[in-house]
Amino acid sequence: MGSSGTPSAEVEVDTSLVRKLLKDQHPDLSELSLNPHDSGWDNYIFRLGDILAVRLPRRKASAHLILNERKWLPQLGATLPIRIPAPIRQGEPAGTYPWHWSIVPWIDGTPADEAAVATLHALELGHFLRRLHTPAPEDSPVNPVRGVPLRQRAPLVEARILRHLPEDSARGRSIRHAWQQALDASIDLPATWIHGDLHPRNILVNGDRIAGIIDWGDLTSGDPATDIASIWMLFPESPAREAAIAAYSTPDHPLTNATRERAKGWAILFGLMLLDTGKIDNPRNAALGRRILDTIAADEA
Repeated sequence: MGSSGTPSAEVEVDTSLVRKLLKDQHPDLSELSLNPHDSGWDNYIFRLGDILAVRLPRRKASAHLILNERKWLPQLGATLPIRIPAPIRQGEPAGTYPWHWSIVPWIDGTPADEAAVATLHALELGHFLRRLHTPAPEDSPVNPVRGVPLRQRAPLVEARILRHLPEDSARGRSIRHAWQQALDASIDLPATWIHGDLHPRNILVNGDRIAGIIDWGDLTSGDPATDIASIWMLFPESPAREAAIAAYSTPDHPLTNATRERAKGWAILFGLMLLDTGKIDNPRNAALGRRILDTIAADEA
């Protein structure tokens, strides 16, 4: 099984198209400055004026995720201690653009793969995750690849392990050991709300503290270890990880060894995904994937 890079956009979106959508649907915002900011797997992002952004799906497979964000993020944002881009205006399909889109708050910050979070502020991530990981309602979004038992993801992960981690290297042996431990660990926590894609590029840093958590398209109910993995993805130093874990744990809900092992398994999954797909067309993702795997290997050692 080979790797693949960033999915192709199914609709090309440029500034003139976004400007037309704004003029037709939100004319009071249509004269603000508008500039392309980023394009990921699922969405285009345009900065709108100083305090807003426009978020538009770039392929059909992700178009419904905007609707999940529209429904749930305003409710979640009111309870969380770190800013999230809860939609504040809705955009509808029109003309040559076939999907729903959103206007969201702009959050100033640099993605955490390019800006470190100080150990002092690792506590903020632990507190954020504890507040997020609450029971989700029965009609919460279903996601078949996030928050699920890791054994469901094992074939793809293990194919990537074979591609990128030689068995005769200390790093390869450490990652394989951590992955097996994760597969063997029981799910000892109830399902909760999870972000589902909480790698460092979706964590914004301003100064040396966390300013925002973005890209909630994978929001679902599932194993919270999926998000706890961010502690290993964000903090290469053990003291920062332990600070975040201490902030997450409570006397009634301590972070168990089983949950730690599953979280490291999810960090391996994300690290390999970023490395594997990034090698095709995104060196930044590939570098982030290597750093995540290095952290896991060092933690195992």
